[in-house]
Amino acid sequence: MAEKDLFKELSALVTESRNPNSYEVDVMETIDAVRLFNEEDKKVAQAVEKELPYIAEAIEIITEAFKNGGRLCYFGAGTSGRLGVLDAAECPPTFGVDVGMVVGRIAGGYEALHTAVEGYEDYEENGAKDVEELQVTEKDVVCGIAASRRTPYVIGAIEEGKKRGAKTITVVCNPREHLQFDVDVAICPVPGPEVIMGSTRLKAATAQKMVLNMLTSVSMIKLGKVYENMMIDLQQNNLKLVERSKKIIMMAADVDYEEAASSLEQAEGHVKTAIFIALTNSNKEVAHKFLDANNGFLKKALQDWRKHI
Repeated sequence: MAEKDLFKELSALVTESRNPNSYEVDVMETIDAVRLFNEEDKKVAQAVEKELPYIAEAIEIITEAFKNGGRLCYFGAGTSGRLGVLDAAECPPTFGVDVGMVVGRIAGGYEALHTAVEGYEDYEENGAKDVEELQVTEKDVVCGIAASRRTPYVIGAIEEGKKRGAKTITVVCNPREHLQFDVDVAICPVPGPEVIMGSTRLKAATAQKMVLNMLTSVSMIKLGKVYENMMIDLQQNNLKLVERSKKIIMMAADVDYEEAASSLEQAEGHVKTAIFIALTNSNKEVAHKFLDANNGFLKKALQDWRKHI
């Protein structure tokens, strides 16, 4: 693309436009500047709210992929890529899933997580290459994250994913009607121009983070990883998480600290199993029998157990 054409394309993006509310931010008193940022941030949740039907549609696709052994694969550049990597990294400790179930790839690789890697995002073939390296198949979901909606790396990843039969999703912060590529679901929260023109690490990134939170969290809920509103498949990677696990068991089963600790020990550290043991006064084998019969959904397993007593 010629430089002049790229200039015109970028100039038309909402995320690259000037915010009339922040023309004087460079001379504002500190308290007025932070109030301005806060007021602008309030617009993010409203923008995401308008996209809830599309977010729900994407979650159904992701959940179905997970049930069939597929993965959710994020691709993004800069802040968008870092958000995808972050969301992927937090799924195993929070929900007890395999590291490879949710994968994040950023243009430029690991180095780009902490230092800007210039130019790598400018080529569609780099996105396609990362999809190829992940060996994406028709079981997987490719999610492209790009505030601008035109990042070549992301477009290349989506197009390669489609060629391989994967379902495709995008999360962008410009209007849906301006998309220049086809996906199965487009999620397009538009929180408006940034306080600092073009700095999409601000409202656009906040909107994307909110969307990614919902995509993985609700998908995991639909896989039985949450009981009521408590995470019951969390990994106990440190002392804090061991104690959190005991607290969850205490609350879910209405038992004291000692009984929660005993149940957790019997369950070999698996919180969901420990809750079942504490609630039914049974053992690990019985818990596994009913949990396996109900695809890991604790509430359904407990209901099934009550029918058999």
